[in-house]
Amino acid sequence: MNRRSFLGNAGKGAIAMAAMPSMRALGANDRIRIGLIGAGDRGMQDLNDALRQPNIECVAVADTYSRRRDLAKSRVPGIDTYDDPMRLLERKDIDAVINATPMHLHAKYFIAALHAGKDLYSEKTMTWNIPQAVACLKAAKASKQVVQIGVQHQSSGGLVDAKEWITKGYLGKVTMVESWISRNTPRGHGQWVRPVPEDCNLQHVNWDLFLDGRPEPKFDGYKYINWRLFWEFSGGNITENMVHQNAWITSALGLELPSAAVMTGGIFSEKDGRQVPDTFNVTLEYPEMIVVWQSTFSNSHYRLGQHILGSSGTIENVNFGASTFYPERANDPGVGEMQGESKGVNHMANWFECIRSRNRATNAPVETGYRTAIAGHMANLAYRRQNRVTLEEAMAAPGSAWM
Repeated sequence: MNRRSFLGNAGKGAIAMAAMPSMRALGANDRIRIGLIGAGDRGMQDLNDALRQPNIECVAVADTYSRRRDLAKSRVPGIDTYDDPMRLLERKDIDAVINATPMHLHAKYFIAALHAGKDLYSEKTMTWNIPQAVACLKAAKASKQVVQIGVQHQSSGGLVDAKEWITKGYLGKVTMVESWISRNTPRGHGQWVRPVPEDCNLQHVNWDLFLDGRPEPKFDGYKYINWRLFWEFSGGNITENMVHQNAWITSALGLELPSAAVMTGGIFSEKDGRQVPDTFNVTLEYPEMIVVWQSTFSNSHYRLGQHILGSSGTIENVNFGASTFYPERANDPGVGEMQGESKGVNHMANWFECIRSRNRATNAPVETGYRTAIAGHMANLAYRRQNRVTLEEAMAAPGSAWM
């Protein structure tokens, strides 16, 4: 499907969604019945987190792999399972859906869940390309459903404190943000590479549903299990990890879309057949500031963090913990060094609270998903084209530009 057809069909779906009410009204103490689409490691973590919240019941799970359906049944006895998520979405007794499919399927089930009248928790990155991000934003705005994007650090206390300090003007003029994530694995074993189970074959996997129209001549268990390594299914570490930090940074500073992106790097850590780079540097250009993000899979010493650099002070946040403010000697704002003390909330609990109240202002609404998806796809497009990409150029690129 080309970009014009995709957006046209999404628009038709949005019209139908606008007229579709929620399946049922929920009181503060009513049980919320959920379904899970995508029962891999991330999906099961989301499900476990959901079931720790009060008055939540999982009634169905969909996954294209029978092994994962069986694992879900062992975790939640009595649930119904499906290989096709559309069958789960047909059920009238499901109030809300967690979408934890591989990234290339996010947009498909994002829009389908809204069309079915389900409130939606959708894993990051919201979409696989820019046209899908446009379509998902349009669909969510036209619906009445509550949407939360799975960038869970939007619910952290560190973000609350950073926003407060910036709003009060303690940082002065911000011109640069430094951010990074560092990981490591034993030599000879690439990041994200997982073994392929013996039963990962056509008898146990709905390969056509997983491909979603992508031209693969035969079943490939390695690609199925390790989809994060390949452009046709993934955006690499940009869409796995940079999106979390970009959401945090842009929310703290009130930034929208970058005007341009540059990305350099390559496959330097392990030559294991992956297509996506494992070491790189990204520069996102915003009005009067740049946001730099770098990543390596060959050293974990500095782990994860971000520095917001202002003329009057610095905000440091490491591993999404508490934020710290350090004043600048030249333009001291007169407040001294501060350690953030705000408490965060559980991201899943925030979604359920908003479902009960029908408050669509979740901590990571569709606008956050849109903003971070566009920034990530701009960076990947710059890497693949090997040049600086402007927002206008990225928005004009067809969806097939990623393949």
